[in-house]
Amino acid sequence: MPPEISLTATAMSTDQRFGLSCRVTLPGPLRLDGGGVLVPVEIAYETYGDPTSPPILICHALTGDQHVASEHPVTGKPGWWTRMVGPGKPIDPARHFIVCANVLGSCMGSSGPASIDPVTGRPYAMAFPVITIRDMVRAQAMLLDHLGVGEVTVVGGSMGGMQALSWAATYPERVTKAVVIASTARHTAQNIAFHEVGRQAIMADPKWASGDYYGSGTGPAAGLAVARMAAHITYLSEAGLTEKFGRKLQAREAKTFGFDADFQVESYLRHQGLSFTDRFDANAYLYITRAMDYFDLAEEHGGLLANAFRQTRTRFALVSFDTDWLYPTAESRIIVQALNAAGAAVSFVELKSPYGHDAFLLDSPELNRVVDGFLRAA
Repeated sequence: MPPEISLTATAMSTDQRFGLSCRVTLPGPLRLDGGGVLVPVEIAYETYGDPTSPPILICHALTGDQHVASEHPVTGKPGWWTRMVGPGKPIDPARHFIVCANVLGSCMGSSGPASIDPVTGRPYAMAFPVITIRDMVRAQAMLLDHLGVGEVTVVGGSMGGMQALSWAATYPERVTKAVVIASTARHTAQNIAFHEVGRQAIMADPKWASGDYYGSGTGPAAGLAVARMAAHITYLSEAGLTEKFGRKLQAREAKTFGFDADFQVESYLRHQGLSFTDRFDANAYLYITRAMDYFDLAEEHGGLLANAFRQTRTRFALVSFDTDWLYPTAESRIIVQALNAAGAAVSFVELKSPYGHDAFLLDSPELNRVVDGFLRAA
Protein backbone atom coordinates (compact mmCIF):
# COMPACT_ATOMS: atom_id res chain seq x y z
CA MET A 1 0.00 0.00 0.00
CA PRO A 2 1.49 3.40 -0.92
CA PRO A 3 2.68 5.57 1.96
CA GLU A 4 0.54 8.50 3.01
CA ILE A 5 1.50 11.67 1.19
CA SER A 6 1.71 14.94 3.08
CA LEU A 7 0.99 17.97 0.90
CA THR A 8 1.44 21.51 2.09
CA ALA A 9 1.07 24.92 0.52
CA THR A 10 4.83 25.45 0.22
CA ALA A 11 6.92 26.18 -2.83
CA MET A 12 8.67 23.18 -4.40
CA SER A 13 11.45 25.36 -5.80
CA THR A 14 12.96 28.76 -5.17
CA ASP A 15 11.32 29.96 -8.40
CA GLN A 16 7.68 30.09 -7.35
CA ARG A 17 6.62 30.38 -10.99
CA PHE A 18 7.50 26.70 -11.31
CA GLY A 19 5.99 24.30 -8.85
CA LEU A 20 3.71 25.08 -5.94
CA SER A 21 2.17 22.00 -4.32
CA CYS A 22 -0.98 22.51 -2.25
CA ARG A 23 -4.01 20.82 -0.78
CA VAL A 24 -7.25 22.65 -0.06
CA THR A 25 -10.36 21.55 1.82
CA LEU A 26 -13.46 22.95 0.14
CA PRO A 27 -16.69 23.03 2.15
CA GLY A 28 -18.87 21.54 -0.57
CA PRO A 29 -21.33 20.08 -0.90
CA LEU A 30 -20.39 18.31 -4.10
CA ARG A 31 -23.48 16.57 -5.45
CA LEU A 32 -22.54 13.43 -7.36
CA ASP A 33 -24.04 11.81 -10.43
CA GLY A 34 -24.67 8.66 -8.41
CA GLY A 35 -26.96 10.55 -6.03
CA GLY A 36 -24.55 10.98 -3.14
CA VAL A 37 -23.08 14.13 -1.66
CA LEU A 38 -19.47 14.65 -0.69
CA VAL A 39 -18.73 17.00 2.23
CA PRO A 40 -16.07 18.30 2.57
CA VAL A 41 -14.04 18.00 -0.65
CA GLU A 42 -10.26 17.81 -0.50
CA ILE A 43 -8.29 18.63 -3.63
CA ALA A 44 -4.53 18.26 -3.98
CA TYR A 45 -3.06 20.30 -6.79
CA GLU A 46 0.00 21.98 -8.21
CA THR A 47 0.33 25.36 -9.86
CA TYR A 48 3.07 26.75 -12.09
CA GLY A 49 3.52 30.30 -13.31
CA ASP A 50 2.03 33.68 -12.55
CA PRO A 51 -1.65 33.58 -11.46
CA THR A 52 -2.29 36.66 -13.63
CA SER A 53 -1.24 34.79 -16.80
CA PRO A 54 -3.79 33.01 -19.03
CA PRO A 55 -4.83 29.86 -17.13
CA ILE A 56 -4.47 26.29 -18.35
CA LEU A 57 -5.94 23.31 -16.50
CA ILE A 58 -4.10 20.04 -17.18
CA CYS A 59 -6.17 16.91 -16.55
CA HIS A 60 -4.25 13.72 -15.84
CA ALA A 61 -4.84 10.14 -16.95
CA LEU A 62 -5.90 7.13 -14.87
CA THR A 63 -2.65 6.54 -13.00
CA GLY A 64 -1.35 10.10 -13.16
CA ASP A 65 -1.48 12.80 -10.53
CA GLN A 66 -0.94 16.50 -9.93
CA HIS A 67 2.86 16.20 -10.26
CA VAL A 68 2.79 17.03 -13.94
CA ALA A 69 6.18 18.74 -14.13
CA SER A 70 7.77 18.35 -10.70
CA GLU A 71 9.45 15.50 -8.89
CA HIS A 72 7.08 12.81 -7.63
CA PRO A 73 7.26 12.66 -3.82
CA VAL A 74 7.06 8.84 -3.69
CA THR A 75 9.11 7.68 -6.65
CA GLY A 76 11.50 10.63 -6.95
CA LYS A 77 10.97 10.56 -10.72
CA PRO A 78 10.35 13.66 -12.84
CA GLY A 79 6.79 14.77 -13.48
CA TRP A 80 4.75 12.68 -15.90
CA TRP A 81 4.56 15.38 -18.63
CA THR A 82 7.85 17.25 -18.41
CA ARG A 83 8.20 16.84 -22.17
CA MET A 84 5.15 19.10 -22.61
CA VAL A 85 5.19 21.33 -19.52
CA GLY A 86 8.06 23.58 -18.47
CA PRO A 87 10.17 26.57 -19.45
CA GLY A 88 10.45 26.85 -23.23
CA LYS A 89 7.94 24.05 -23.77
CA PRO A 90 4.42 24.23 -25.28
CA ILE A 91 2.81 24.73 -21.88
CA ASP A 92 5.21 27.25 -20.39
CA PRO A 93 4.92 28.83 -16.91
CA ALA A 94 6.39 32.00 -18.40
CA ARG A 95 3.25 32.32 -20.56
CA HIS A 96 0.57 30.43 -18.64
CA PHE A 97 -0.79 29.95 -15.15
CA ILE A 98 -0.86 26.14 -15.04
CA VAL A 99 -3.05 24.14 -12.68
CA CYS A 100 -3.05 20.35 -12.37
CA ALA A 101 -5.30 18.72 -9.77
CA ASN A 102 -5.32 15.17 -8.50
CA VAL A 103 -8.70 13.78 -9.57
CA LEU A 104 -11.50 12.99 -7.18
CA GLY A 105 -11.26 9.33 -6.14
CA SER A 106 -7.48 9.17 -6.48
CA CYS A 107 -4.81 8.63 -3.84
CA MET A 108 -2.41 11.57 -3.99
CA GLY A 109 -4.23 13.92 -1.65
CA SER A 110 -7.68 14.46 -3.17
CA SER A 111 -10.81 12.95 -1.61
CA GLY A 112 -10.90 9.22 -2.31
CA PRO A 113 -11.40 5.84 -0.64
CA ALA A 114 -8.27 6.30 1.51
CA SER A 115 -9.59 9.62 2.89
CA ILE A 116 -11.06 9.86 6.36
CA ASP A 117 -14.84 9.70 6.52
CA PRO A 118 -15.82 12.61 8.82
CA VAL A 119 -18.76 10.57 10.13
CA THR A 120 -16.85 7.45 11.22
CA GLY A 121 -13.35 8.87 11.67
CA ARG A 122 -12.00 5.95 9.63
CA PRO A 123 -10.95 5.68 5.99
CA TYR A 124 -13.94 5.52 3.66
CA ALA A 125 -12.65 2.38 1.90
CA MET A 126 -15.55 1.01 -0.16
CA ALA A 127 -18.01 3.34 1.57
CA PHE A 128 -16.65 6.15 -0.59
CA PRO A 129 -19.33 7.04 -3.14
CA VAL A 130 -18.87 5.88 -6.73
CA ILE A 131 -17.87 8.87 -8.82
CA THR A 132 -17.92 9.83 -12.51
CA ILE A 133 -15.73 11.82 -14.87
CA ARG A 134 -18.26 14.65 -14.59
CA ASP A 135 -17.95 14.53 -10.78
CA MET A 136 -14.19 14.93 -11.17
CA VAL A 137 -14.78 17.96 -13.39
CA ARG A 138 -17.21 19.52 -10.93
CA ALA A 139 -14.59 19.17 -8.18
CA GLN A 140 -12.00 20.82 -10.44
CA ALA A 141 -14.45 23.67 -11.09
CA MET A 142 -14.76 24.17 -7.34
CA LEU A 143 -10.97 24.36 -7.13
CA LEU A 144 -10.73 26.92 -9.94
CA ASP A 145 -13.44 28.99 -8.23
CA HIS A 146 -11.33 28.87 -5.07
CA LEU A 147 -8.29 30.04 -7.07
CA GLY A 148 -10.25 32.84 -8.71
CA VAL A 149 -9.92 31.32 -12.19
CA GLY A 150 -12.84 31.96 -14.54
CA GLU A 151 -12.30 31.14 -18.21
CA VAL A 152 -9.71 28.44 -18.81
CA THR A 153 -8.00 26.30 -21.45
CA VAL A 154 -8.29 22.59 -20.63
CA VAL A 155 -5.71 20.06 -21.83
CA GLY A 156 -5.67 16.32 -21.28
CA GLY A 157 -4.69 12.95 -22.72
CA SER A 158 -6.51 9.63 -22.29
CA MET A 159 -8.74 9.99 -19.21
CA GLY A 160 -7.54 13.59 -19.12
CA GLY A 161 -9.07 14.01 -22.55
CA MET A 162 -12.37 12.69 -21.21
CA GLN A 163 -12.24 15.38 -18.56
CA ALA A 164 -11.47 18.04 -21.16
CA LEU A 165 -14.53 16.98 -23.17
CA SER A 166 -16.67 16.90 -20.04
CA TRP A 167 -15.42 20.37 -19.09
CA ALA A 168 -16.46 21.75 -22.48
CA ALA A 169 -19.89 20.12 -22.19
CA THR A 170 -20.53 20.97 -18.53
CA TYR A 171 -19.05 24.49 -18.42
CA PRO A 172 -19.18 25.75 -22.02
CA GLU A 173 -19.04 29.36 -20.88
CA ARG A 174 -15.73 28.79 -19.08
CA VAL A 175 -13.69 26.74 -21.56
CA THR A 176 -12.01 28.86 -24.22
CA LYS A 177 -9.93 26.04 -25.71
CA ALA A 178 -9.86 22.27 -25.23
CA VAL A 179 -7.00 19.99 -26.26
CA VAL A 180 -8.09 16.33 -26.34
CA ILE A 181 -5.30 13.81 -26.96
CA ALA A 182 -5.63 10.05 -27.48
CA SER A 183 -9.07 9.94 -25.93
CA THR A 184 -12.71 8.99 -26.47
CA ALA A 185 -16.25 10.17 -25.77
CA ARG A 186 -17.24 6.83 -24.24
CA HIS A 187 -15.78 3.48 -23.28
CA THR A 188 -16.36 0.56 -25.60
CA ALA A 189 -17.19 -2.97 -24.45
CA GLN A 190 -13.53 -3.88 -24.97
CA ASN A 191 -12.36 -0.98 -22.80
CA ILE A 192 -14.76 -2.03 -20.05
CA ALA A 193 -13.67 -5.66 -20.35
CA PHE A 194 -9.99 -4.87 -19.77
CA HIS A 195 -10.86 -2.76 -16.73
CA GLU A 196 -13.03 -5.53 -15.30
CA VAL A 197 -10.12 -7.97 -15.53
CA GLY A 198 -8.04 -5.53 -13.48
CA ARG A 199 -10.75 -4.96 -10.89
CA GLN A 200 -11.32 -8.68 -10.46
CA ALA A 201 -7.58 -9.25 -10.02
CA ILE A 202 -7.60 -6.75 -7.14
CA MET A 203 -10.75 -8.08 -5.50
CA ALA A 204 -9.57 -11.70 -5.81
CA ASP A 205 -6.46 -10.89 -3.76
CA PRO A 206 -7.16 -12.07 -0.17
CA LYS A 207 -5.37 -9.00 1.16
CA TRP A 208 -7.97 -6.76 -0.44
CA ALA A 209 -10.21 -7.68 2.54
CA SER A 210 -13.31 -6.22 0.88
CA GLY A 211 -11.43 -2.94 0.60
CA ASP A 212 -10.85 -2.59 4.35
CA TYR A 213 -7.07 -2.94 4.37
CA TYR A 214 -6.07 0.56 5.51
CA GLY A 215 -4.01 0.52 8.69
CA SER A 216 -3.17 -3.17 8.27
CA GLY A 217 0.31 -2.45 6.96
CA THR A 218 -0.43 -4.41 3.83
CA GLY A 219 -2.83 -4.45 0.92
CA PRO A 220 -3.67 -6.28 -2.32
CA ALA A 221 -0.32 -5.58 -3.95
CA ALA A 222 -0.34 -8.80 -5.98
CA GLY A 223 -3.79 -8.11 -7.40
CA LEU A 224 -2.98 -4.48 -8.15
CA ALA A 225 0.23 -5.51 -9.91
CA VAL A 226 -1.68 -7.89 -12.18
CA ALA A 227 -4.25 -5.16 -12.90
CA ARG A 228 -1.44 -2.81 -13.89
CA MET A 229 0.19 -5.46 -16.10
CA ALA A 230 -3.06 -6.09 -17.99
CA ALA A 231 -3.71 -2.38 -18.45
CA HIS A 232 -0.14 -1.63 -19.49
CA ILE A 233 -0.44 -4.01 -22.45
CA THR A 234 -3.27 -1.85 -23.80
CA TYR A 235 -1.07 1.25 -23.65
CA LEU A 236 1.51 -0.21 -26.04
CA SER A 237 1.45 -1.26 -29.67
CA GLU A 238 2.27 -4.69 -31.05
CA ALA A 239 4.93 -3.16 -33.27
CA GLY A 240 6.45 -1.35 -30.31
CA LEU A 241 6.53 -4.48 -28.17
CA THR A 242 8.04 -6.50 -31.00
CA GLU A 243 10.70 -3.89 -31.69
CA LYS A 244 11.64 -3.51 -28.03
CA PHE A 245 11.38 -7.11 -26.83
CA GLY A 246 10.48 -9.57 -29.57
CA ARG A 247 10.98 -13.05 -28.16
CA LYS A 248 14.29 -12.20 -26.50
CA LEU A 249 15.08 -14.06 -23.30
CA GLN A 250 15.70 -12.28 -20.01
CA ALA A 251 19.29 -12.67 -18.75
CA ARG A 252 19.57 -16.28 -19.86
CA GLU A 253 20.67 -18.28 -22.88
CA ALA A 254 17.92 -20.89 -22.88
CA LYS A 255 14.34 -21.41 -21.71
CA THR A 256 14.02 -22.71 -18.15
CA PHE A 257 10.96 -24.85 -18.89
CA GLY A 258 9.37 -23.33 -15.81
CA PHE A 259 7.28 -20.30 -14.95
CA ASP A 260 9.91 -17.72 -14.16
CA ALA A 261 10.13 -14.66 -16.39
CA ASP A 262 11.94 -16.32 -19.29
CA PHE A 263 11.11 -13.56 -21.77
CA GLN A 264 12.14 -9.93 -21.52
CA VAL A 265 8.56 -8.79 -22.05
CA GLU A 266 7.45 -10.86 -19.04
CA SER A 267 10.13 -9.30 -16.85
CA TYR A 268 9.16 -5.84 -18.09
CA LEU A 269 5.48 -6.31 -17.25
CA ARG A 270 6.29 -7.71 -13.81
CA HIS A 271 8.46 -4.68 -13.10
CA GLN A 272 5.71 -2.34 -14.25
CA GLY A 273 3.20 -4.08 -12.00
CA LEU A 274 5.35 -4.20 -8.87
CA SER A 275 6.62 -0.62 -9.14
CA PHE A 276 3.05 0.61 -9.55
CA THR A 277 2.03 -0.78 -6.16
CA ASP A 278 4.54 1.51 -4.44
CA ARG A 279 2.70 4.66 -5.54
CA PHE A 280 -0.95 3.78 -6.10
CA ASP A 281 -3.87 2.64 -3.97
CA ALA A 282 -5.85 -0.42 -5.07
CA ASN A 283 -9.25 0.97 -4.07
CA ALA A 284 -8.53 4.18 -5.97
CA TYR A 285 -7.84 2.04 -9.04
CA LEU A 286 -11.28 0.43 -8.65
CA TYR A 287 -13.05 3.78 -8.36
CA ILE A 288 -11.27 5.54 -11.21
CA THR A 289 -11.62 2.68 -13.68
CA ARG A 290 -15.33 2.51 -12.84
CA ALA A 291 -15.64 6.25 -13.51
CA MET A 292 -14.01 5.78 -16.91
CA ASP A 293 -16.30 2.88 -17.77
CA TYR A 294 -19.39 4.92 -16.87
CA PHE A 295 -18.26 7.78 -19.11
CA ASP A 296 -20.58 8.24 -22.09
CA LEU A 297 -20.89 11.86 -23.14
CA ALA A 298 -23.69 11.14 -25.65
CA GLU A 299 -25.73 9.33 -23.00
CA GLU A 300 -25.42 12.37 -20.75
CA HIS A 301 -26.96 14.53 -23.50
CA GLY A 302 -30.00 12.66 -24.74
CA GLY A 303 -28.11 10.01 -26.68
CA LEU A 304 -26.65 12.41 -29.28
CA LEU A 305 -23.02 13.41 -28.88
CA ALA A 306 -23.48 16.67 -30.83
CA ASN A 307 -25.92 17.83 -28.15
CA ALA A 308 -23.01 18.03 -25.71
CA PHE A 309 -21.52 20.86 -27.74
CA ARG A 310 -24.54 22.84 -28.96
CA GLN A 311 -23.77 26.58 -29.14
CA THR A 312 -20.30 26.02 -27.69
CA ARG A 313 -17.75 28.81 -28.01
CA THR A 314 -14.87 26.47 -27.19
CA ARG A 315 -12.18 25.91 -29.81
CA PHE A 316 -11.12 22.25 -29.94
CA ALA A 317 -7.95 20.47 -30.99
CA LEU A 318 -8.08 16.67 -31.19
CA VAL A 319 -5.03 14.45 -31.64
CA SER A 320 -4.89 10.69 -32.15
CA PHE A 321 -2.05 8.24 -32.85
CA ASP A 322 -2.03 5.68 -35.65
CA THR A 323 -0.88 2.78 -33.42
CA ASP A 324 -3.24 3.49 -30.50
CA TRP A 325 -5.64 0.56 -30.34
CA LEU A 326 -7.02 1.48 -26.90
CA TYR A 327 -8.59 4.73 -28.16
CA PRO A 328 -8.02 4.45 -31.92
CA THR A 329 -8.34 7.28 -34.40
CA ALA A 330 -11.91 6.21 -35.21
CA GLU A 331 -12.94 7.30 -31.69
CA SER A 332 -11.50 10.79 -32.25
CA ARG A 333 -13.25 11.03 -35.61
CA ILE A 334 -16.59 10.36 -33.91
CA ILE A 335 -15.95 13.36 -31.64
CA VAL A 336 -14.85 15.52 -34.56
CA GLN A 337 -18.03 14.65 -36.49
CA ALA A 338 -20.16 15.56 -33.47
CA LEU A 339 -18.32 18.87 -33.07
CA ASN A 340 -18.82 19.63 -36.75
CA ALA A 341 -22.52 18.84 -36.43
CA ALA A 342 -22.72 21.25 -33.50
CA GLY A 343 -20.96 23.99 -35.48
CA ALA A 344 -17.93 24.02 -33.20
CA ALA A 345 -14.47 25.20 -34.22
CA VAL A 346 -12.32 22.06 -34.33
CA SER A 347 -8.99 20.94 -35.74
CA PHE A 348 -7.90 17.30 -35.86
CA VAL A 349 -4.72 15.42 -36.68
CA GLU A 350 -3.61 11.80 -36.55
CA LEU A 351 0.09 11.50 -35.74
CA LYS A 352 2.38 8.60 -36.54
CA SER A 353 4.08 6.90 -33.59
CA PRO A 354 5.31 3.39 -32.78
CA TYR A 355 4.36 3.77 -29.12
CA GLY A 356 0.61 3.08 -29.16
CA HIS A 357 -1.62 4.82 -26.62
CA ASP A 358 1.34 5.92 -24.49
CA ALA A 359 2.61 8.08 -27.36
CA PHE A 360 1.17 11.22 -25.76
CA LEU A 361 3.48 10.68 -22.77
CA LEU A 362 6.58 9.76 -24.75
CA ASP A 363 8.85 11.48 -27.25
CA SER A 364 6.67 12.95 -29.97
CA PRO A 365 8.04 16.26 -31.29
CA GLU A 366 5.11 16.59 -33.68
CA LEU A 367 2.66 16.52 -30.76
CA ASN A 368 4.61 19.34 -29.12
CA ARG A 369 4.34 21.39 -32.30
CA VAL A 370 0.61 20.75 -32.61
CA VAL A 371 -0.12 21.73 -29.00
CA ASP A 372 2.20 24.75 -29.08
CA GLY A 373 0.68 26.04 -32.30
CA PHE A 374 -2.89 25.64 -31.06
CA LEU A 375 -2.22 27.34 -27.73
CA ARG A 376 -0.46 30.28 -29.42
CA ALA A 377 -3.19 30.83 -32.01
CA ALA A 378 -5.47 33.78 -31.32
